[in-house]
Amino acid sequence: MFDQLYHILIGPPIETKQARQERLNKFRALAAFSPDALSSIAYANQEIYLGLAVAGVAGLQLALPIGIAITGLLVIVALSYYQTIHGYPSGGGAYTVAKENLGEKAALVAAAALLLDYLLTAAVSLTAGVAALASAFPILWQYRVIVALFLLFLLTILNLRGLRDTGTILAIPVYLFLLTYIPMLLYGVVQFILYGGQPFPSNTLTAVQPLTPFLVIHAFSTGCTALTGIEAISNGVPAFRPPESQNAGKTLVVMAIIMSTLFIGSVGLTQLFGVVPYSDETILSALAHRLLGNSVGYFIIQVSTLLILAVAANTSFADFPRLSAILARDGYMPRQLIYLGDRLVYSNGIILLALATGGLIILFNGDTHALIPLFAVGAFLAFTLSQSGMVFHWKRLRGDGWAAKSFFNGLGAFATGITVLVIGISKFLEGAWLTILAVPILVYGFRKIHSHYRAVQEQITVQEAAPRVMTTSLRRVVIPVAGINRGSEAAIAFARTISQDITAVYVEIEPGSGEALRQKWQTLWQDIPLVVLPSPYRSIIKPLIEYLDETDSQHQDGSLAGVVLPEFIPAHWWENLLHNQTSWLIKTTLLYRRRRMGFQRVIIDVPYHLRS
Repeated sequence: MFDQLYHILIGPPIETKQARQERLNKFRALAAFSPDALSSIAYANQEIYLGLAVAGVAGLQLALPIGIAITGLLVIVALSYYQTIHGYPSGGGAYTVAKENLGEKAALVAAAALLLDYLLTAAVSLTAGVAALASAFPILWQYRVIVALFLLFLLTILNLRGLRDTGTILAIPVYLFLLTYIPMLLYGVVQFILYGGQPFPSNTLTAVQPLTPFLVIHAFSTGCTALTGIEAISNGVPAFRPPESQNAGKTLVVMAIIMSTLFIGSVGLTQLFGVVPYSDETILSALAHRLLGNSVGYFIIQVSTLLILAVAANTSFADFPRLSAILARDGYMPRQLIYLGDRLVYSNGIILLALATGGLIILFNGDTHALIPLFAVGAFLAFTLSQSGMVFHWKRLRGDGWAAKSFFNGLGAFATGITVLVIGISKFLEGAWLTILAVPILVYGFRKIHSHYRAVQEQITVQEAAPRVMTTSLRRVVIPVAGINRGSEAAIAFARTISQDITAVYVEIEPGSGEALRQKWQTLWQDIPLVVLPSPYRSIIKPLIEYLDETDSQHQDGSLAGVVLPEFIPAHWWENLLHNQTSWLIKTTLLYRRRRMGFQRVIIDVPYHLRS
């Protein structure tokens, strides 16, 4: 019953060979990767307004110059990530760039910053969407945590179903937002041309602080939240249909143009029409009110803004699992995050993100304002490291125009670096200290995990075959193996002491890996056959059980084959969390499997203890 419910929610398994069919075209990719970037204008404009309004009309008059400067920075960052996409088509974004150009420590800092950014993006977007909904239906305020968790559950199920389903469904709110907001901006431009604008109402804006350089810099830095999400496409290049880099690059260009249009258009019209919001509405709501009044168009704008804020969390679900898989492949996160689930998505990474996001929503009681101070530090730290790495990248390659490219990347690194410092200092006591503290803690965890995997590899590597022992006490023995290592060596040595009919079985998750293993196997254990079982649905247990049942039926020797299981035993209990526990799953399945052919199957563990 559980399997039926699971497949109803998630969908039936998809064969590995269909992976390319599950990739995203540019239309769906823009919907999957852009919600965070596009929705960021909803709070970036608000932050600029709040930062400058304390200085009165004199402060607000600087909003457009600041918006132009941020747009220029957006172009620089987009250009940097466009080059990253073509230079690093395997994905990873800032982590990959920093790893190759700045070294391991910088790469791990970038990875920690990105993971925190994705986690906080999911939490902030969901709670902001719930807050917008509760503004229209106040009764929901007391249930905001439950509503946010429900939306999180729906988004998790949607992403577990696979890339194409996610991109198709999310295309609705994304393109609704674009098809309503861009025409509104064009309408505003026409209104200005025909009837002119109006100045800010000075009588309603009283300066409470002087206009200082720090105030301007602070408004610029907080307004730079408009750039959050722009790195998402560079992290998800492998999700695109071939040619991956070209499609990802074109999608990034389109997204950057749309972001620039939305941001500078809304800031500019706010200036031209002297828009000042009331205390209970945002600056974008006030702009829509100024242009559309209380018409149906105004409410459509608000609904589309709500929807894109709600689905902005999907950028995290698109990139957090993929970056986690890259880190896991490099040995810095648990190996379980590498494997694709039934629907050809990184299911474990999606579930990990969902659990962590749910924990944040509960911990902060669904309060967006409490989460925002933690929000921008990670994103701009990753920007800074990525662009710094690209400077060294161009310097090392020295291709055409490398000096100009290095200059622009260096300029972007400097600007985003200053932003990190300003946000970190100004928001430190408001909660930014949590993010600043979390980055080194995550880096420490990455290094501990890497040290563990490296120690395991050193201990299990096989240098030569073990000596053969010719005694027997069982008719047939099957040894499931994951490769050639000390564990399988120990299992083979033991199996020789109890049987002369020994077969090794390897379940091939990645097509082609079995043949490579077979060639090396024959140089070590020529007298022990290796059976390679294909697994189009990436299951280890089912092909193995079917093989055992089939061979037992064929032999008809009055017994079931004994199973000798090689098993690694970590030195510390917590290190078990870093391994797949495949031996335990096989053993549990066989132990609780019903009696077949009138006999119980003998299962023998051969432990290999790892040193600390």
